[in-house]
Amino acid sequence: MTMHDLPSFDIRHVPFSRRGAWLGVSPVVAAHRTHRLLHLVSHRTGMHAVLSLSPLVAGAAIDADVRADPASLAWHLPGGGVVRAAFEPDGAMRIRGTAGSGMILADATSELTPFTGVYLFRDPLDGSAVFTSYETGCRYRVTPVAARLDLEGAEALGAADRRVIVDGGDRDWEIAVEEFDTARPPYSTSRGFDDLVAQTRAEFAEYLDAIAPWRSERTPAAALAGYVLWASTVSAAGFLQRESVLMSKHWMDKVWSWDHCFNALALVPGLDACAWDQFMVPFDHQESSGALPDSVAHSERLYNFVKPPIHGWALQRMRRAGLRLDATRLRIAYDRLSRWTRFWLDSRRMPGNALPSYQHGNDSGWDNSTLFDRDRVVEAPDLVAFLLLQLDALVDLAAELGEDATSWRTAAELLRDAWTDRLWRDGFTARGVWSGAASKRTSLLTLIPLVASAHLDPEVVDVLAADVRRFLTPWGLATETVDSADYQPDGYWRGPIWAPSTLLIEDGLRTGGHIELANEVSARFRRLCEASGFAENFDALTGEGLRDRAYTWTAAVYLVLARDAV
Repeated sequence: MTMHDLPSFDIRHVPFSRRGAWLGVSPVVAAHRTHRLLHLVSHRTGMHAVLSLSPLVAGAAIDADVRADPASLAWHLPGGGVVRAAFEPDGAMRIRGTAGSGMILADATSELTPFTGVYLFRDPLDGSAVFTSYETGCRYRVTPVAARLDLEGAEALGAADRRVIVDGGDRDWEIAVEEFDTARPPYSTSRGFDDLVAQTRAEFAEYLDAIAPWRSERTPAAALAGYVLWASTVSAAGFLQRESVLMSKHWMDKVWSWDHCFNALALVPGLDACAWDQFMVPFDHQESSGALPDSVAHSERLYNFVKPPIHGWALQRMRRAGLRLDATRLRIAYDRLSRWTRFWLDSRRMPGNALPSYQHGNDSGWDNSTLFDRDRVVEAPDLVAFLLLQLDALVDLAAELGEDATSWRTAAELLRDAWTDRLWRDGFTARGVWSGAASKRTSLLTLIPLVASAHLDPEVVDVLAADVRRFLTPWGLATETVDSADYQPDGYWRGPIWAPSTLLIEDGLRTGGHIELANEVSARFRRLCEASGFAENFDALTGEGLRDRAYTWTAAVYLVLARDAV
């Protein structure tokens, strides 16, 4: 990677962090809440802004020009001074300032109660300043590497200003900030700040070269996409038993049991072990019924909903992209996918019905799609498509393992026959399990069956492909037709463009032989990301990024589509 490959980014939209760290720096302090100051934000028990970071010049707080790249964050001060921050590999943060500058690290909450807030004291062991947080359950130690620390509000209870003032006087200064549980040996380092920045730059370059060696001037957002994935990766901790890519290091700081598939796709083949780990994250929490959790975070597992079974599709795509399955992985993949598939066939089918059902829009991943307006418990065409592809994967895995695949083939035949018999009426629809009523057909979700084109008659594929154009805007695929009465520009799954639906449709068009349209869908989405970044979703008509602006599955889909287009 050359120097011009190191992407810069707007800290207002993309947090500053690094691979492995549970900390980040951002002005985004909660869902849809942005502060004028940058904050040190932890993601260990959800998103919690712990400390505000305010640069000083001659002891006075000032506004600074903030610039960021993967290796360092810099506050450029009036008069030419600068304060820079960089993360160590273990997640600790170093902050260094030039002579005449300083920094205030202040409690981001306003009051300490018996159950909430931050407490500040000076540690007798080494003289460092320690903030303890009820919200994260962790400690934040500020150690002077070369600086003087003044504490205000130390040992105060109740409402109080708690802050550490760093002043280097007429010399350059430096501090270290660590997040840990209860105790840790006093901080020490032999690595200089500039060496740390150089090391981080080299680590990111190696990562980017592994996942996007094909990048060029034709893929101008590839380096930033790589950073979004790299910086959203956390080390194993809490419920996350292996290194994991969070959806975001803003407020969507979890792994949902379908987003991980898209992130895994972007990591293969260059980071084979990382891709496998990312694919397996929710399977570490598979319950006895075979169900996967809806989501997993550091301190939370949710089972009240599930996510769609796209895992067979994802595994097959990962293998085509170069994922290696040795004997151990092969057995694990077969056993876990078998149990996940049996969950849908055994626990989500009404007795006597051939088709399984979603119990809420959340199960589909399309939480508020208009497909669920009439009925929430529905037999949905996309669910059948995913299960058919998962059954295909199980048949292939069984053959490699020497297992009998008869039951999987039989299940696929029953699903395929009922799929078109029950849900096809010159187009796919969902049906209420209890009412039998057909759903609305203005949602892109009704076209997701394209992903299983190999299981559809060519005439059906042609009808679905032609219908794709009803959803295609200059920026990509709207999730609700823009002429629908239910269309909303910022309506979540009722209008905006999303990354996962784009890739699934693009893949289905390509495998179904509609190459030119697939290329068009891919090109428009890539152009959208290059113009508007990696938002959670996008206004289908203007291309504006909406909601969380540093979403990993958006970055991942950009990388997958760009890789395929090279």
